[in-house]
Amino acid sequence: MTAVPLPARTLVALAVTGVVGLVVFLWPLLLTETTSADLAHVPVILGVVLLLVLVVLLVAVTDGGIDVKAVALLGLLSAVGAVLRPLAAGTAGIETVFLPLVLGGRVLGPGFGFVLGSTTLFASALLTGGVGPWLPYQMLAASWLAMGAGLLPRRVRGRAEIALLVGYAVVASFAFGLAMNFAFWPFQLGLGTELSFVAGAPAGENLHRFLLYSLATSLVWEIGRATTTALGIVLVGRPVLSTLRRGAARAGFVPPAPTGGAARPPRDVPAG
Repeated sequence: MTAVPLPARTLVALAVTGVVGLVVFLWPLLLTETTSADLAHVPVILGVVLLLVLVVLLVAVTDGGIDVKAVALLGLLSAVGAVLRPLAAGTAGIETVFLPLVLGGRVLGPGFGFVLGSTTLFASALLTGGVGPWLPYQMLAASWLAMGAGLLPRRVRGRAEIALLVGYAVVASFAFGLAMNFAFWPFQLGLGTELSFVAGAPAGENLHRFLLYSLATSLVWEIGRATTTALGIVLVGRPVLSTLRRGAARAGFVPPAPTGGAARPPRDVPAG
């Protein structure tokens, strides 16, 4: 039982999107020959390709059986994330938008999480005027983050679940930052520094430069993002998870929670 079913053709679309997404993010390590002039057109072209792939995937997901209740819940959580994001806007690495993505994906499954990541980032970009060639990259990275939360072991509950989500949030926050660094790194610094992208250089050399760039420019932001998301899960994770599970159970997306214990015999009837 899940809010967004994933039939075989949707899984194939997810796999294709994953491959295309990796190529789009890792293109600086894959190019063997290029010039600085050629780089000016790369982000726009790849952003358009990535956006088209996301549109096809979202159509495939919705075609798989998303119903009105799931759309309503998706709209609500996307709106919450879109409103939360400008409250921090990445200031000092503080990111509040990942909290509904992780918790929503956890309760409602990987398919719902993937759609939630894209719609939340798209809605927040419209709200804050953050539409640009970087938006498809952010949408895909957020979709992967929320989908990953839906793929975590389902039977873990209670304090162990909170610990699991905190650990996942920390890892996912750093992974999101590294993915977005790949999207911007080739254009951030001029040529001639140890942190700069060198067009046509061996992948190992550029990877070394990328890691130095990430350590020097974004490590503090990644720590802030991971800390904010982890603290949010610790503080409000359990009540939000409970609320989402009650709503999902009423909508028929997840099994209802057990009422607790086997039925006891009446007091006037001897047990046994």
